Amino acid sequence: LKRKLQSPHGNPPEKRQRKPSLNTFRKGATEADRRGKGNPPQKPVPKKQLTDNRNESQKSRPFIKTSSLFKNNPDIPEIHRKAVQQVQENVFTTDSFSQLDLHPHLISTINTVLNISSMTSVQKQTIPVLLQGRDALVRSQTGSGKTLAYGIPLVQSLQGMESKIQRSDGPYALVLVPTRELALQSFDTMQKLLKPFTWIVPGVLMGGEKRKSEKARLRKGINILISTPGRLVDHIKSTECIHFRHTQWLIIDEADRILDLGFEKDVAVILNTLNAHRETRQNVLLSATLTEGVTRLADISLNDPVSISIADEIQKVLKPASQKDREASSSSNCTEQENFAVPEKLKQYFVMVPSKLRLVTLAAFILGKCKFEKHHKMIIFFSSCEQVEFYYDLLVKVLAGGPELEQPGHSSPSSVSLRFLRLHGDMEQEERTEVFQEFLKSKTGVLLCTDVAARGLDLPQVTWIVQCNAPASPAEYIHRIGRTARIGYHGNSLLVLAPSEAGYVSLLASHKINVSEMKMEKVLTSLMKDDRFKLHRPGRKKSCGTNPQEVRERATVLQTKFENHVHSSEGTVRWAKKALQSFLCAYTTYPRNLKHIFHIKSLHLGHVAKSFGLRDAPQNLTALPTAGSKKKTKPRPKRSDLLKKTQGKRRLAEILRSEYSSGMDTKVRRKKKRRKPGNQQIP
Repeated sequence: LKRKLQSPHGNPPEKRQRKPSLNTFRKGATEADRRGKGNPPQKPVPKKQLTDNRNESQKSRPFIKTSSLFKNNPDIPEIHRKAVQQVQENVFTTDSFSQLDLHPHLISTINTVLNISSMTSVQKQTIPVLLQGRDALVRSQTGSGKTLAYGIPLVQSLQGMESKIQRSDGPYALVLVPTRELALQSFDTMQKLLKPFTWIVPGVLMGGEKRKSEKARLRKGINILISTPGRLVDHIKSTECIHFRHTQWLIIDEADRILDLGFEKDVAVILNTLNAHRETRQNVLLSATLTEGVTRLADISLNDPVSISIADEIQKVLKPASQKDREASSSSNCTEQENFAVPEKLKQYFVMVPSKLRLVTLAAFILGKCKFEKHHKMIIFFSSCEQVEFYYDLLVKVLAGGPELEQPGHSSPSSVSLRFLRLHGDMEQEERTEVFQEFLKSKTGVLLCTDVAARGLDLPQVTWIVQCNAPASPAEYIHRIGRTARIGYHGNSLLVLAPSEAGYVSLLASHKINVSEMKMEKVLTSLMKDDRFKLHRPGRKKSCGTNPQEVRERATVLQTKFENHVHSSEGTVRWAKKALQSFLCAYTTYPRNLKHIFHIKSLHLGHVAKSFGLRDAPQNLTALPTAGSKKKTKPRPKRSDLLKKTQGKRRLAEILRSEYSSGMDTKVRRKKKRRKPGNQQIP
């Protein structure tokens, strides 16, 4: 075979002689210069031929072909919207805690232990009302200090009781919170406030902990009980020693989130249990948003409450009287067109990214902020636990260089400042607590999480909030961005949208939320600072500035690295498909009033698959349970129509029972015990 390919004289084939390399041209050019002017000058080499030669030398290197990232993408629409005036609250006031009638030791603890000297607006309005013993419905923006707004009057009330509180008396105050992390944070705040009053014992109950140790703490006695609703109901039903005979306070923090998570029945059980032991108590509801569910809960739990809303107070000052009357007449629609207060020092951005480029754009943004700019702490929100796990593993392996870099003592010059953490509801409680505490104490890092971290958590020094999947409501958007720019600090947020989701910007504007556009091309230029994604070509000059073509080449190299990692084993491919399916399932759960913005049919499955490191659209994904799709089943002549309807309803119930149904469990139990003719019972 080798002899056949060679010419009779032993030289290489003529085809190879026609395409000399780039070095051959350069060598020929230098020799011509040496000969002088006597010989006729050679013709300049066409640029096209030079490009072909470079491509040929590139082909010799192993390079896995990928579809072009920058072709066949939908056009990014121009966003035309009116600038809206955001509702903003004055976070701090000039009033100090010493002006209130508080215990001197409590004031000293606030000033020294908590390092707080002046009150926030919500604290100034709430604390005097609660010190008078009134019920209250408190609505204020995230990060405005609502925990201290109820914690300070609670401690002041309990320490000043005539008969000194005994630990064995049981709970004097009950604080309900939606998530375990918020329970730990509230418990930590209470411990600091109770430092001078050692006879008052706080305690926390939450899922994931051992019931046996919690029961032991309840037997010893807890005076301020902080709990998630589900675990408290569990103890009410199974723990004999728990009682609420002395309970004088009921505080429901993040009330709207408690209802969103489906704890409405559990809250009703808790209220009935409290009423059975003691009917008179002081009740407080706190939330950043006011929903119909919160209003309904306030009606059944609060007694002649004082309504405190900082944003509404500012709106009353700004608006004329005629507009107030008009709003009062349309108060029934207030929940749909609710205007949300946004922290004053928070800058909000959105970026339009085609689905195919979502992964490289996210990676470029992380590199630009957390590697090439110092002192950035970032939280990235996803819509499902599977996505958090998948992207955590992918970013650690490709951007940070592997899991060994996460361990202390291991670092490299290329990723010394990149540190990834993850937090979601499927993790073990011990690991969740460890991650929460680690991110709380660290000065830099990237936390990938679900909405489990969207409510109430006070994570200091968070400078960027990135939302890879748009939230299902403007209220949820407010809670997510509320993890930054807390208590007067500066912060930024970025919302990633596909071109088909451009209408979400107008939806936010209708709720007085103003977001500015950040260009995708600007985000991708961060890749120019990282030579790991440089496309090495012989004879190429060093790039200066931001060449758009080279930016695209580097983005393609980075995408190829992601795809190589995903396709390195069957397990990672399977995990990527699982994360993709969870994203699609979450996409079908957007409420009906947002279906014109987020519709499953507007997604290109192949382009979305690229954002999960898959080279092609997976063929073996089962049909997802969408609103308009029904699974076709072969009719069984032996079954009656009534039995078929029953099976269909049972299948629908199984789908609705899961928050994000995977759609893979499509088999329904059809076996039924048939009684033998001789064993039939006569009615």
